[in-house]
Amino acid sequence: MADQVIECLIEGGKATAAPPLGPALGPAGVNIGQVVAEINKKTADFKGMKVPVKVTVKSDKSFTITVGTPPVSALVKKEAGVDKGAGNPLADKVADLKIEQVIKIAKMKEDALLGKNMISKVKEILGSCDSMGIMVEGKQAREVIADINKGDFVEKIKSGKTELSAEDLKKLAEEKKKLQEDLEKKRKVYEATAKDIIAKMEGKARGEIKTKLVEAKVPSVIIEELLPAETKEGAKGDEKKAAAPAPAKK
Repeated sequence: MADQVIECLIEGGKATAAPPLGPALGPAGVNIGQVVAEINKKTADFKGMKVPVKVTVKSDKSFTITVGTPPVSALVKKEAGVDKGAGNPLADKVADLKIEQVIKIAKMKEDALLGKNMISKVKEILGSCDSMGIMVEGKQAREVIADINKGDFVEKIKSGKTELSAEDLKKLAEEKKKLQEDLEKKRKVYEATAKDIIAKMEGKARGEIKTKLVEAKVPSVIIEELLPAETKEGAKGDEKKAAAPAPAKK
């Protein structure tokens, strides 16, 4: 008899015998309670996230469980406690992580990363943090990569330590709050600048206004939120202007 494969999406650590898992496992003849317990054990680190799970049931009713992992970006956001990364990661920072949290993510994604050892894998995760505006150890993630290259954090990475103290967690929460407040202040300044430019250029072509906003370094997400969409009539007017022949030289 061929192996039976059951695949489903489960919230980490919260598998139950209820649908979709229970009814799918029933016909396979396995001990559903054992399967559920094993899935919850394997997915405990992914609490709050949906993860793909594959249960392979053999003819002798033994089973194996394979757990997929969320993307690195999802794991970084989960550890950082944010819904999204920074719109402008070079200038804006949305959260701060400890190196232990980066090591934890690297271990979760170990099989999917390209690095030859855990140090290289940690640096891959740091690269993702950098592109999302997530700081590590109070500095830009790229600076932490440079620190590792100089020998810093190497022993900690090799030890595989991922636990944080209550004091560490408290400091991270305070830092995140401060970063979020700073971001909100910046956003208000950008919004005020954008609204002022849009008001002064009322009646101008959308493309012309957008160029001015970009020159003023207004983030694209705010531009799209505040700049009205081009009307069909306006777009046609611009097309006509573009298509009109240049006046003859006298």
